[in-house]
Parts: sequence; C-alpha cells; structure tokens
Amino acid sequence: MKKVVALTVAAIAVVGFLAGCSSSNDAIKKIDPVAFNDVVTQPGVIVLDVRTPEEFKTGHLVNAININLEGSDFASEVSKLDKNSTVAVYCRSGNRSGIATKQMAELGFTDMYDMQGGIVEWQAAGGQVVN
Repeated sequence: MKKVVALTVAAIAVVGFLAGCSSSNDAIKKIDPVAFNDVVTQPGVIVLDVRTPEEFKTGHLVNAININLEGSDFASEVSKLDKNSTVAVYCRSGNRSGIATKQMAELGFTDMYDMQGGIVEWQAAGGQVVN
C-alpha cells in the first residue's frame, strides 16, 4: 500500500512538473518575420531587441527597445517591463531571442513572440529598419 501511495505521489509530481514546463513554453510563440510584422504593428506591443548596443545602432526595428541579452543586467532590466504585455523579441539570427524568451518565461512573462531568423530574415523579407 505504501508503494502505491508513493508511486501515486511521484506520478502527480511528474505531471505537475510537466504541466509547469509546458505553460512556460506556451508563453512563447515562434513566428516568421511576416507574422512578426503583424504582431509589432499592434498597439501596446513591446518590441524588444536583445542584441548588443553596437548591433542595435547599426539598424533596428521601429520602436524597438534594446536590452542586451549578453549584458550582466539582462534579467533586472527586462524585469522592468510589464510581464503581462505582449513582447515581440528578436536578435540577429534567432538564437539569442530564443534564449531570451526562455529566460523571460522563467521571470513570469506570459505572452511573447520570438522572431525566427532574426533581423537578417526580417530584412530579407523586406522589413524596415531604422538607425
């Protein structure tokens, strides 16, 4: 009987853990540049560029804010944003934005869009950048 109870408790813990993992992943939607454009043009969306300040200066999306994923203060700076807002995140190629959105989900952000292919694919698709 004790084994059955222990196994039941363990199974409930595993299901709870897996549910927690999927809810973080549900907060992140990976989309292409065309769909990303539809998101960033909606009112109230925070457009977040996670590249370095030097990269940001070479060209970025309209209305983007820059918080460097590689900076030591990334978590504290990104935590200043409204965790309940829609956040559209991008980088150069899509790698850093994936890392950033995972970290942000752990910080409690619930509605994020991660642009696949980054600003490179954005520009290839005809997306506008500003300096």
